Amino acid sequence: MSALNILSGGAAQGLVASLAPTFKTRTGLDIEGGFGAVGIMAGKLREGVPADIVLLTKALIAILAQENLVTPASITDVGLVETAMAVRAGDPPVSASDPASLRAALLGADAIFVPDIKTSTAGLHVARVLRQLDIEDKVAARLRIYPNGATAMRHLAGSDALRPVGCTQSTEIISTPGIVLSGSLPPGCELSTMYTAAVATRAAHATQAQHLIDLLSGPEQHELRVQAGFLDAKKDA
Repeated sequence: MSALNILSGGAAQGLVASLAPTFKTRTGLDIEGGFGAVGIMAGKLREGVPADIVLLTKALIAILAQENLVTPASITDVGLVETAMAVRAGDPPVSASDPASLRAALLGADAIFVPDIKTSTAGLHVARVLRQLDIEDKVAARLRIYPNGATAMRHLAGSDALRPVGCTQSTEIISTPGIVLSGSLPPGCELSTMYTAAVATRAAHATQAQHLIDLLSGPEQHELRVQAGFLDAKKDA
């Protein structure tokens, strides 16, 4: 059966999955491909992995457009995603109103579950925040690093640590059973990332890829985006 191939950041996996039935009804195509750290997904596109649609950070899509790997006219913002804190369902919430309380919360955790700190949007940010808070060395042994946020959150859900926390993009937290969104990162440590979709230059199903972009970004899907953890694009102003 023919399918639309997607290369996407893990932050959008839940939203794409929720729209897959509607997309198939309208186009007859399933959605297949990869979700993971944005740097790895961009690398796959550059290596020639088949893709009809790419859904990554706005900055990375702009670079891919310069490399003639996506169609500029198709580039469309989907929404902002915050990097946030997570705890296991049933654990006391962990929140931070300022950098000092975030520092205390991270030092108080005996395991910190995060996505790849070299290739993922949230993981790169977590590494910067740990340096900013001057606790990079103090918590290094407690970091539990996984290829992407979804995998990190699944392991957090099953952790047997006493006081584990997670930090990744809110959409990945919301879509993972067994964990709950515990709070945004405080001012001075926050990160909101715009996710943007585009049709790949070598798309085999360019028309259907544009239809999925319209579904992902259209006003009729606003509530679905909110439920998945996306904020309105206009908040990027």
